[in-house]
Parts: sequence; structure tokens; C-alpha cells
Amino acid sequence: MTDKLILVSHPLCPYVQRAAISLAEKGVPFERVDIDLANKPAWFRAISPLGKVPLLRVQRNGEETVIFESAVILEFLEETQANPLHPADPYARARHRAWIEFGSAVLNAIGRFYSASTEAGFLAENSALSSMFDRLEAELADTERNGPWFAGERFSLVDAVHGPVFRYLDVFDRISDFGILDGKPFVRAWRQALRDRPSIGNAVAPDYPQRLHAFLQAKGSELSTIIQRNDLAIALP
Repeated sequence: MTDKLILVSHPLCPYVQRAAISLAEKGVPFERVDIDLANKPAWFRAISPLGKVPLLRVQRNGEETVIFESAVILEFLEETQANPLHPADPYARARHRAWIEFGSAVLNAIGRFYSASTEAGFLAENSALSSMFDRLEAELADTERNGPWFAGERFSLVDAVHGPVFRYLDVFDRISDFGILDGKPFVRAWRQALRDRPSIGNAVAPDYPQRLHAFLQAKGSELSTIIQRNDLAIALP
């Protein structure tokens, strides 16, 4: 009997997107259930030790196992499902796991960028985020890649993790040109390849850009102020 997989989600969570991308790349059917993290249902609080998404509910032979934390979910899928996204070589696999962790650090930096409450703090976070992409640019430039993905011709979990990263930048670019990827041709090319990948595009609902824009506008941050200033400029005759 095939396991039934239920991915407990939130429409904006980038860590949920990682799991959805991996499942799609592996061709594994799953059900996705969105919850409101501001008003968590009782059933979710009962099964989520950290109160966060994603959760993967695995139903097998009448029993359920709940797996939490996106990195653990990704490794579970690697161990239990076909079409591996990790390289077979242990040295290459360790390198990929390290760059997956780097992707999580970039997400944290993005959070600091859109949460900065002052202009000075915003500019500092902008610079810090750009520097992180400088590191990625150097890594991509130094690697002998014969294809569009992080490892060349083969799509991997590093790609799955960075797809949601660049989705943030797509929305930021609609607000203003913050220059985050200036002078980074390898990162820009990788970003475009990821944008065109069906599994990445389908990991969010069509209204994701509007939802994220509304979330950013309501943050009360420096970026919120920029959004409001842009909206006012558009509204003026």
C-alpha cells in the first residue's frame, strides 16, 4: 500500500515550498493543507512540537507519523522515495547539504531585510544580503558546471532550496531596484533557470505575489514605507 502524504502548509512559507518542490520532482502525489499560523487550529497544535510549518503527515497501514522541520522532511523523502535529488557521492552530498544550510541563512537575511525598521538598518541589511549572493556567485563561478543548475545538468535539493529564495527577489523587484544581484551573472542565470522550472513555479498559488506584497506592506518596516511611498506616487495625478 502506498503511503498517503499530507503536507501541512502556509501560503507564504518558503520552507514548505522546499518540500513541495522535492515531492513534485520525485513525482510523489501528496495533499496540501494550508493553515492560518496566526490562528493555529487545535489539531495542528497537538501534532506540531514547534508550532511551525511544514509538517509532513505520513499515513501508512492505518498509522500516522508526523515529520517536522523542512530539512528533516527533505532527508526523509530522499530515504523513502525514488528519483534522488542528492548526489550519490558522499563528498558532493556533504557539499550540497552545506549549501542548503547557506540557503536557510539567506532566507534569514531576507527576513532581516524586509523587517528592518530604519533606513540605516535597511541599507545595512541590503548590503549584507547582496554580500551573501556574492558568495554564491563565487561558488557558481568556481564550479565546473555544464548545465543550468547548481551542480550542472542535474537538478538537486540545493536548487529546490534556492527556488523560494529567488521568489522573494521577484517580489522585491516589483517594488524597486535594490541592486541585490548587480554584477552577479552566474546567480542571475541560475535564478532564471529556477524561475522557469515547473516544480518551483507550482510550489505556490497564483496569488502568491499579491499575498507577499500585502504581507510586506503591513510589516511596519522601512520596506513598508517604500511600498507606501510608491503607491502614493502612483495615486497622485
